[in-house]
Amino acid sequence: MANIENFELSDSRKLELLDNYVASTDAIIFHHGTPGDVTTWSTWVDLCESKGIRAISYSRAGYGLSDRNKNRIVSDVNKDIAQVLNAKDIKRFVSIGWSGGGPHALANTVMAENCAAISLAGVGAFDQPDLDFLAGMGQENHDEFGAALAGFDQIEEWMAINGPAMQTVTGDQVRESLGGLIGAADKAVIEGAYADAMAANFRRALTNGFTGWIDDDMAFIEKWGFELENIKKPVFLWQGDQDLMVPHAHGQWLEKHISTAKLTFVPGHGHLSLLVEYRNEILEQAQQILNA
Repeated sequence: MANIENFELSDSRKLELLDNYVASTDAIIFHHGTPGDVTTWSTWVDLCESKGIRAISYSRAGYGLSDRNKNRIVSDVNKDIAQVLNAKDIKRFVSIGWSGGGPHALANTVMAENCAAISLAGVGAFDQPDLDFLAGMGQENHDEFGAALAGFDQIEEWMAINGPAMQTVTGDQVRESLGGLIGAADKAVIEGAYADAMAANFRRALTNGFTGWIDDDMAFIEKWGFELENIKKPVFLWQGDQDLMVPHAHGQWLEKHISTAKLTFVPGHGHLSLLVEYRNEILEQAQQILNA
């Protein structure tokens, strides 16, 4: 049975983990989106347990009950994951990242223990000549990244205005709270138990404020700390064409710049519906990699 634990890192920061404790030295490491926390993947971690797959999720620094790592860049996540792997006796792993977790999953490919990365609607790199980062995104993303580009004080101010609603959002409110960031495909899945779980995830992720969210935004507009062109591990990209949070041009750009990448393009799906409808196929892909 998966339980959330507080893992102490070498710099005394706490990193909260969700581990299903399946007896294996092979595992899936899950990276949540922006904003998000360890519970984003709760049902996935449980499903992995039923399939006999070791799975670990965590809250990125500054989210949930994980301590902040100010001024972090994307590749800094490897320092945290390396300590988790060592403590948990994980020798091989597949990284799976969704949305803002996508770059963090890709960062893991430089680690010796990593055997592949799966990026689900993962964001591409900023300030690239062949990717218009904001094109096709909902207006809310234009406003948020505009604030991040204006500097730390401005993104803090944007969060102070826009963040509190997410700290108290309910399942009945979550669809409206996402505004122009979701289209018909995503609206269709935000209902009932899924809407309640999504709202609870947002509330928990922002329990101690917005530092994780702010630090993610700032990390995404900076260099990631590794070069996509140097990735040698297999990379599997999943992307829908109805995504207003991370438009499909990002998936196409990542495939272009990662020589080992294979893009699964799923017409008719958005940012959320992709995860809801294709969970079994994604986990089967990860299991095949681990069993190879």
